[in-house]
Amino acid sequence: MKRKFAIQLYTLRKECERDFPATLRTLGRMGWAGVETAGLHGHSAEEIAKVLRETELKTAGMHVSVERLRSDMESVVTEATLLHTKRLICPSVPHEWRNEQGFVRLREELNAAASKLRSDGFTVGFHNHAFEFDTSVRGTNALSYLIEPAPDNAVLAEIDVYWVKKAGHEPAEFIKPYGGRMPTMHLKDMTGDGRRAYAEIGTGMIDFESLLRWGERNGVEWYVVEQDICEGEALDSVRISLDNLHALADRLEALSE
Repeated sequence: MKRKFAIQLYTLRKECERDFPATLRTLGRMGWAGVETAGLHGHSAEEIAKVLRETELKTAGMHVSVERLRSDMESVVTEATLLHTKRLICPSVPHEWRNEQGFVRLREELNAAASKLRSDGFTVGFHNHAFEFDTSVRGTNALSYLIEPAPDNAVLAEIDVYWVKKAGHEPAEFIKPYGGRMPTMHLKDMTGDGRRAYAEIGTGMIDFESLLRWGERNGVEWYVVEQDICEGEALDSVRISLDNLHALADRLEALSE
């Protein structure tokens, strides 16, 4: 399981902006197995691919906007191929699309991209926030509509468990319909106080043991940690999260023996 823990680099956006290669090398030394990209911060894909090989970090996936999937697909495929990933994930919804018609359009566009990319082995997923639960689309919430496990819907889930909790749902229950349709899961903890703020994995109120157990039974390839805001140094935060995940993985492995 430890070889499935990746960090979403948005967490370290300031560090990556200052020195992307050095940040990747630090993550490699820290013990992360992979990264999920959120842009290349002015570097070429060739340069970053070289650093990833050097550090033995894998690419868990790429966050790619629906606009870029539509208008710049060739370069997306080139970048993903250089970074050795087949997982393309739309990270959010354009503000002007956050209504019923917009979510219908988003599902159509993501399916169109998935159809074009399928023959080359690429998949297209969607990463949620909490606001998708505020819009009803064809009798359900917008998130459930976007990632509906239906034969005519190729959009895979990348459930962010923090945002599901923020929207008032229990993550372990919400993810149950998506077995085999969630190659990457976003792990993010929530403080147990009234703020319900971002927290390092294992320091808040979310039950990650049940999530990892489910993921191991249902085809999750990568557990991707994201902490949108770190109260201290972001590198310290991701180290705490990784240490706690490693300890949890050790405990689960011992229980299974």
